[in-house]
Amino acid sequence: MLSDDRAAPVDRPNLSKDYLAGTAAEDWVPLRPDSFYPEAGIKLRLSAAVVAIEPRSHNVVLGNGEKVAYDRLLLATGAEPVRLSIPGADQPHVHTLRSFADSRAIIEQAKTARRAVVLGASFIGLEVAASLRTRKLEVHVVAPDKVPMARVLGAQLGALARSVHEEHGVVFHLGDTATTIDGNRVKLTSGGTLEADLVVAGIGVRPRTKLAEDTGLTIDRGISVDAHLETSAPGIFAAGDIARWPDPHTGDKIRVEHWVVAERQGQIAALNMLGHREAFTAVPFFWSQHYDMPINYVGHAEAWDDLAIDGNIAGKDCLLRYRRGGRLLAVASISRDLDNLKAELAMERGVAF
Repeated sequence: MLSDDRAAPVDRPNLSKDYLAGTAAEDWVPLRPDSFYPEAGIKLRLSAAVVAIEPRSHNVVLGNGEKVAYDRLLLATGAEPVRLSIPGADQPHVHTLRSFADSRAIIEQAKTARRAVVLGASFIGLEVAASLRTRKLEVHVVAPDKVPMARVLGAQLGALARSVHEEHGVVFHLGDTATTIDGNRVKLTSGGTLEADLVVAGIGVRPRTKLAEDTGLTIDRGISVDAHLETSAPGIFAAGDIARWPDPHTGDKIRVEHWVVAERQGQIAALNMLGHREAFTAVPFFWSQHYDMPINYVGHAEAWDDLAIDGNIAGKDCLLRYRRGGRLLAVASISRDLDNLKAELAMERGVAF
């Protein structure tokens, strides 16, 4: 296992949730103890950047020129945060969040900071906002969206998320963006200025596909793979945030940036690297935590023409069905865990829900 990270694999979702909020100890974050890897026969090499793949000779090339041979290769390079390109974005109190080191750096700064500005009202942005409020910081969220997370969840559920954060003291500046970070002053397009000891940018991620592109693999807003997660190069597989695969439930080729999808794809890719021919048919699933309100989501709906709501969104007891052309694409729920599981099972079986 070759990784350009300095840390062994971690429970990445909690870097913006419990660990960042201070409600989970640091030794809870690593996925496995250090002893696991040698005991399992895994040679884990950290700070080992792969700069090239040689499909003909079945080698990967490291940054130091060393070559490592392979019979089968899995690309699981994930995604990287979109970096701020505005003046002042390179200051030490301005952060993105992706790695264990990123989360540690934000926590360290949060110990002395009083006011934080979060740029972006994405899932990551709002989870960071919730975690920093748990640490008693004053938090302002700046985003161009009119309603947080409406593109994924719809306006009604997005509005609920906003109201929950506002109840916990988060101040929103929507329909606005940052233009400059001048010391501890964040200047906005609207002309306003926010004071900030800590700035966290959660303005999206991009799949890390450069290695695949340089190798000549087929790229389609991610690395294109077949139902078995094999790329256009025989013997090279891809899983996780980078992989765009044919989804039997929506009929589309999709790419999903969620933890459970990556975990399940890794399992299927491993089987197929060992000679099996297992199709990846799992229904995507993710969850997002906002204080005491978890949002569970199963399926994948990039666009829909019908949104049916069961229950009471304002009462945080609801289930939303996202359909296109009469076909159920996804379900989001709050306080409806059993229904959420039933929806996942129905999608797996291709039956109505």
